[in-house]
Amino acid sequence: MKNCRNRLNSKKSAQRGFTLIELMVVLAIIGILAALVVPNVLGRADDARVSAAKTDVGNLLLALQAKPTVEPIPANWRSYLDKLPTDPWGNPYQYLNPGANGEVDVLSFGADGAVGGEGKNADIGSWE
Repeated sequence: MKNCRNRLNSKKSAQRGFTLIELMVVLAIIGILAALVVPNVLGRADDARVSAAKTDVGNLLLALQAKPTVEPIPANWRSYLDKLPTDPWGNPYQYLNPGANGEVDVLSFGADGAVGGEGKNADIGSWE
């Protein structure tokens, strides 16, 4: 019986933790997965912001078009709306009356907050 206990104790002490090789393999697998997943997740955030900006621009345009026809939109058009959202990048939406692409243009300058740009920096307007 004593001999049996010694064997159990020696097996327990030999199996206390992971080896360095096992830890390195697990860390390598986590690194590979992170390298594959992180770029895909980061790219989706920009797509979501662009989609949100398009929705906001459309909603702002509808709110402006719902104005009474006998009353012009005030010069401070932001006071005309109950709540004016900022674009997903934290910049104010722009309003042109008369618009370059229609009677009224509502737009966001995109991620860079400047006129023009490509990709996530492209302008998002009510004419799109």
